[in-house]
This record gives sequence, structure tokens and C-alpha cells, in this order.
Amino acid sequence: MLDTEFQFYLSHQDKLVKKYNGKHIVIVGTNVVGAYDSHLDAVLKSRESYKPGNFLVQKCTPGEESYTLHFRNQLF
Repeated sequence: MLDTEFQFYLSHQDKLVKKYNGKHIVIVGTNVVGAYDSHLDAVLKSRESYKPGNFLVQKCTPGEESYTLHFRNQLF
């Protein structure tokens, strides 16, 4: 599920950041099909052309922070 799109982002992150730094980019396959100022705008616009689950919205920034999830579990 969206592995191709995410791998494309990882492989081209440096080039994409130079062009789209700070934007929320929409990736379909191995193509950037849009760049937006907010995640919501990216999703709403992309849903006009693509079914949910067929596009990846990725905040385009350097480093791992934008795509790394951190989970914390606190025991009581």
C-alpha cells in the first residue's frame, strides 16, 4: 500500500526538498502531481482526481522527522 510512492520520496528526498521544501506534496506512482501549503488542501484537491489510498501526501522537509513516527507507551 503506497510503498512505491514512499520509496520514491525516500530515494529522491534531497531533490524534492530543494524544489518543494515545506510543502505537502502528492505522489502517485513515481510522480509528484501536486504541491500544497497544507495537508488538508493536498488531500481535498487530490481526492478530486484520485481515489483515497491511491496517492501519498508527504510533507517535504529534510531529514526523517516528517516521516518517522515515534510511539511512547506509559505504564501506570
